[in-house]
Amino acid sequence: EGGGNRGAAVFAALRTGLREGVLQPGDRLREEDVAEALSVSRTPVREAFNRLLGRKLVERSAGRGLVVRRLSPGDMFEVYAMREVLEGAAARFAALPSDAALKAKEVNLRFHEAIHVAARNRFLDAALAELTDTLSLLGPTTFYQGGRSGQVMAEHAAILDAIAARDPDRAEQTSRIHIRNALAARLDGFDGLGEMGLSGPARDGAEGPA
Repeated sequence: EGGGNRGAAVFAALRTGLREGVLQPGDRLREEDVAEALSVSRTPVREAFNRLLGRKLVERSAGRGLVVRRLSPGDMFEVYAMREVLEGAAARFAALPSDAALKAKEVNLRFHEAIHVAARNRFLDAALAELTDTLSLLGPTTFYQGGRSGQVMAEHAAILDAIAARDPDRAEQTSRIHIRNALAARLDGFDGLGEMGLSGPARDGAEGPA
C-alpha cells in the first residue's frame, strides 16, 4: 500500500506540473530524473507514468521515451465539446436548491472549481478533473488573451446570477455559452489549424456542438 501511496503522490506532483505549466507539451519525462527530484524510487514513478499514459496526458516517442502529449486541433475541439456539456451540467446542478450553491461565490481563479463542488455530483466532478488535466496541455487559460478578461468576468457574473436565482436552465445555457466563447478565444491563438484544413465554416460548426 505504501508503494501505491507513493505512486499516487508522484502522479499528483506531475499532474500539478502539467496544470501549472512547469511541464510543457513535448517535454521528455525520464524515470530517473523524476525519482531524483521527488526523492523516491523508480517503482512509484513508473506507476505514475502508467497513470499518465492511461489518461493520455503523455505518449511514447521513438527514441525519447515518454513525452508530454501535444494536442491536435481535432483533440481541442473534442475537449471543448465535452467541457461545454460538463460545465453546463455542473452549473445546472449548482443552481438546484441547496446551501452548497453558495460556494459558487468563491469566484476569482477558483470560479469553476467552486461550481464543480456546488454541483454535488462526485462523478461529474471526477470527469471534470480529468478534463482539466487534458486542458492543461493547451497552455495558459484564455482569461488574459486579447483583453478577454472583462468578457470572462461578465460571463461568470451571468452564470452566478442564474445559480443564485435557482434557474437551472439559464445556468446551463450561460455556462455553455461561456465555454463556446473560451473555445473561440482558444482558436484565435491556436497554431496549425490550416494544416488540418479547418477554415471558418468548420470552426463555426465546432464551436457550437449540438
